[in-house]
Amino acid sequence: MDTTLTATPAIGQPFVTGLLPSPPPLSRLLGELDEAPVAAGSPASVTPDRLAHNRLGVASSLFTALRTKHPPSAYHSLRVALLCSSWSQAVDLPAEDRDALEIAALLHDVGKIGVPDQVLLKPAALAADEAAIMDRHRQYGLEILSACCASEQVLQIVTHAGTPYGGRRQGDHPQGEDLPRGARMLAIVDAYDAMTTDHVYRRAMSRERAVAELFQHAPAQFDPRLVQQFAALDPGRIVEVHSRVAHRWASVLSPDLAQAHWCAARPLARGAEPLSAEAIFLERLLENMHDGVVFISQTGQILHWNRGAERLTGIPAGALVRKQWSPDLVEMRDADGNRLREDDCPVAGALLTSTQALQRLLIRGRGGKAVTVDAHIFPVVTQDGAQGATLLLRDASSEKTLEEEVQTLHEKATKDPLTQLANRAEFDRVHRAFAKAHLERGVTCSLIICDLDRFKQINDVYGHQAGDEALKSFASLLRNSCRQGDLVARYGGEEFVMLCADCDNAAATLRAERVRTDLSQLPQPVLGGRSITSSFGVTEIQAGDTPETMLRRADRALLQAKDNGRNRVVQLGSGLNELPLTSQRSWWRGWLRDKTPETLLVCDLLASVPLRVAAEKLRGFVADHFAEIISIEGNHLVLGLEEHSTAFFRRRSDRPVPAVVELDMSEVYLDGCEGRPQGGVRTLIHVRIRPKRSRDRRRDVDQRARQLLASLKSYLIAQEISPSGDGHPAAAKAAHDPAPATPVPSHA
Repeated sequence: MDTTLTATPAIGQPFVTGLLPSPPPLSRLLGELDEAPVAAGSPASVTPDRLAHNRLGVASSLFTALRTKHPPSAYHSLRVALLCSSWSQAVDLPAEDRDALEIAALLHDVGKIGVPDQVLLKPAALAADEAAIMDRHRQYGLEILSACCASEQVLQIVTHAGTPYGGRRQGDHPQGEDLPRGARMLAIVDAYDAMTTDHVYRRAMSRERAVAELFQHAPAQFDPRLVQQFAALDPGRIVEVHSRVAHRWASVLSPDLAQAHWCAARPLARGAEPLSAEAIFLERLLENMHDGVVFISQTGQILHWNRGAERLTGIPAGALVRKQWSPDLVEMRDADGNRLREDDCPVAGALLTSTQALQRLLIRGRGGKAVTVDAHIFPVVTQDGAQGATLLLRDASSEKTLEEEVQTLHEKATKDPLTQLANRAEFDRVHRAFAKAHLERGVTCSLIICDLDRFKQINDVYGHQAGDEALKSFASLLRNSCRQGDLVARYGGEEFVMLCADCDNAAATLRAERVRTDLSQLPQPVLGGRSITSSFGVTEIQAGDTPETMLRRADRALLQAKDNGRNRVVQLGSGLNELPLTSQRSWWRGWLRDKTPETLLVCDLLASVPLRVAAEKLRGFVADHFAEIISIEGNHLVLGLEEHSTAFFRRRSDRPVPAVVELDMSEVYLDGCEGRPQGGVRTLIHVRIRPKRSRDRRRDVDQRARQLLASLKSYLIAQEISPSGDGHPAAAKAAHDPAPATPVPSHA
C-alpha cells in the first residue's frame, strides 16, 4: 500500500474505528423493542429468550440451556449474532448467507454446556490444563448441532469459527480464503465482543484498542481484509441497522424461516415481570452505597456485586456475577496479614452455621494495595428455605480514597443558578485536580460531554422558559446518573460535562447511552408532552493527556455524534489501563539522543494498523493538541506545537515550551505473508522531538518531550521498538516477530 500523508481540511476528523459502535445494552434494546408492535401470537414481552426463539425456532431450547448454564456466554452469543447480522446487512451479504451466520453466531458457544462448572465459572484466568478443557467446547458444540441442524453452511461456520486465518492450528484444516466467509466474520466479531466486555482478570478494552488488537493479530488469526472492512463500517448506519435487525427478529421474521433449519418449534414461557417500585428503590440504594455489598447464594455463587465493592476492589460486577465465591478472589487475609483458607472464610462459616460475624480483615484493593475493611457477614434465609449470605465491606483505612476527595470538591462546588449543577469555572478547577490525581495513581477516569439537540428550536417555538425547563430536566437525569466521586457541570448554554471517577471508556459509554435513552423517552410537559434528544461524546484519560487534550478529544466525539445524525453516543481514545499490544516485545526502553544538540529525543514506534489508518489516528493528535502542520513531504511530516495553557505537569512559574515533532511514517509487513497483499501490515513511525527555541531550559523541554511522546503512543496505539546498530529503525527485526495465536480469553 503506497499511502502519502496530505494536508486536508479534515485534519480534525477522528479515527473511524474509534467510532465503531458496540451492540446496544440488551436491557435497553429489549426495552425499546417492547414499545414496537409485535407479530400475532408472539410473547407480550421482549426478552433474550424471545429473540432467540424467533430466530432459532425449536433450537432456541439450546440457547435457553446455555443461558441457564452460563448467562454471560448466552448474552455474549446474542450480542455477537446481532452485530454479525448488522455487518452482513451493511455489506449486502446475500440473505441466505446472513441467515446462516445469524444462527451460527447465536449457537457458536453452545458447547460450553458441557464444560465443568469449576472451569467455566472460575473467577480468574485459566491455567493451561483448564484452557485445554475449555477448548473442547467447540467440539462439544459441533456434536450438539450436528444432531439437530440440517444446514451444512451453519455447521461449517461453527466448525471453523475458531480456526486461525493463518492456518497454524494442527490438523488438516482449511486456511486463508478457503475458510468460509461466515466463519471469518464470526471470528472477528466474537473476539471484538470478548475484548470489549468486562472480565474478572481484566477490564473491558476501549473499542479503539480492540480494533487495534484485531489489526495486530491479522493475518495470523483474522482475515486482514475483513478486519479492515469491519473497522471501516459507517457507525451511523450500523446503529440504525442494529435496531432493525433486533426488530426483525422480534416482530417480522417469518416462522417458516425460523424453522427452516430444524424439525419443530416449541413456544417459550413469557418473560419475567417488570421490577416493582420497591425493588427499584432497593436496587438504587445498593448501587449508591459507599460500602461494598455482596450477595452470595447457598451454593457459593455471587448474585450481586455493587458499586461500593467495585470501588474497594477494582473488580467490575460484570466479571463476577454468577462466579463462585472464594476468599482468594480478593486475597482476603486476617488482621495479622495471614491468608484465609476456604474453611476459615467467614462467608463459608455463615453459609454453614447460619451465624453472623463481624471481623477486621485485609483485602486486595485497587492497584494491588491492601485495604483494611470491617466485614459484616450475616446469613439470609428465603421464604422457600433456601439460604445464602450477605457480605458487607466497609473501608476502615484512615486514608481518604480518591473518590471521597473528589466528592468533597463536588459538595463544595460553585453552583450554576439554573440547574444547580457545578458551573464551568468549578469544572475547570476540579478537572485539573481530577486528571492529575488519576494519572499519578494510574487509575482510569472518563469525561462525557453532551448537549441538547436543536435546542435553539425549543427556545424559538416554545419560548425561553420552556427551554430552561428542558435544561433542568436534562440536568436532573445527569445528576441521577452520577456515582460517588463523579462531577457533573453545566459547561455553557445547553452543553454539559461529566467527570466519571474510576470509569473506563466502555463503562462511560454505557452510562451515556442510558442517559440518552432515558431522555429520548421522557415526555416534557412544557413541550406539550414531546420528548427531546441529546448527543454525547465520551473519552477516557490516556498517557500524555492534559485536561485540555482530554476535553478536546471528547468535544471531537460530540461533533462526530452531531454529524452522524444526533441522538447518539460516540467514543474516542484508547484509554489508560489497557492491556499492551502483545505481538511485539519491547526490546528497548530508553531514548536515543541524536547527534544534533537541539534534538531532545529520537524514538521508533510500531503501530499495529496500516499507514492509512495510522494517518487518520494522527489527525486526532493534531486536532487535540492544536498542532500546526509546518510541512508535509511524502510521508515526512513536521508539526509545531505551542502550549496555550499551563499544563498540570509543570510549575505555574514555568513558561510555555513550544516544540517541533518530526515524523517519518512507512509500512512494514510481518514475515510469512507472501501472496497476501494486505496481510500483516504495520506502520513504522520514526519520531524526532526538538524544542522550537534553542534557549529553552533542558529540564523543561525534556519533560515536554516525554509528555508528547506518551501522547503520540496513546493516539497511535503504538509501542517503542529497538533501533538497529546504525541508528535506523530495526524494521526487519520487528517484521519477523510472529504474532501470538489469539488475544481473546478462551472462556470469554
